[in-house]
Amino acid sequence: MTRCKTITTLFALATTAIALQTSPSLAFSSEAQQMCSGDAMRLCSSEIPDIPRIRACMVQKKAQVSPGCRAVMDREAAAATAPRKREAAAQ
Repeated sequence: MTRCKTITTLFALATTAIALQTSPSLAFSSEAQQMCSGDAMRLCSSEIPDIPRIRACMVQKKAQVSPGCRAVMDREAAAATAPRKREAAAQ
């Protein structure tokens, strides 16, 4: 019984981790991957492969990233906050 419960718990955790990594809010766009991979390796290699920690590190070190990566980060941040701004304006 304990072994079955452990396996079920591990499966649930793995499924949750995969879902979070592929959700739009946490996944990197292909453009971001292309423009920011070098910066991520240079600035945040200690956080790899933890995507949320890489994202946090990149945001923290935004002043040090390349101009192309910074432009992608700015566009994605604006796109992520646009729905919240529309909701606030509608209220």
